[in-house]
Amino acid sequence: MHDATLLELFNDDIGSAEQLLELIDDEFQALGERDLVRLQTILEKKQPLLMQLDQHGRARSQLLISLQLSADRAGLQALAERSSQGAELLERGDQLHVLLERCQAGNLRNGRLIRSSQTSTRTMLGILRGGETPSLYDSRGSTARIGQQRPLSQA
Repeated sequence: MHDATLLELFNDDIGSAEQLLELIDDEFQALGERDLVRLQTILEKKQPLLMQLDQHGRARSQLLISLQLSADRAGLQALAERSSQGAELLERGDQLHVLLERCQAGNLRNGRLIRSSQTSTRTMLGILRGGETPSLYDSRGSTARIGQQRPLSQA
């Protein structure tokens, strides 16, 4: 009975993780295009998927713990050894693990793009406000700072 419940949770989460991966890829494209409306829509679609994955992850862990097994791959393998659906349990567990790793990698990629964009925007605002002066090259090819820079609004 527990193995059927676990298998159902895996199947549900595989579908959710596939949807999440697609949304993360869409998010990357929207970030590159700076499409804020699309980003908001994607975020609204991601939230329920993340909540469901979290809830099901906790449910899987609790199920394994209630059977006095560890809440990791070793616990799943121990359950699989005494289940008629053992091979499918391991296969689905591994499939979900790979999908979640791909989601994490995509999320990290999107985070790097966001940080890069923030840095670029911060630098541009600093130049416009006159607080930061851009680095230029001098006659020797080294970077040199220009003194007495005025904000573009006063130029």
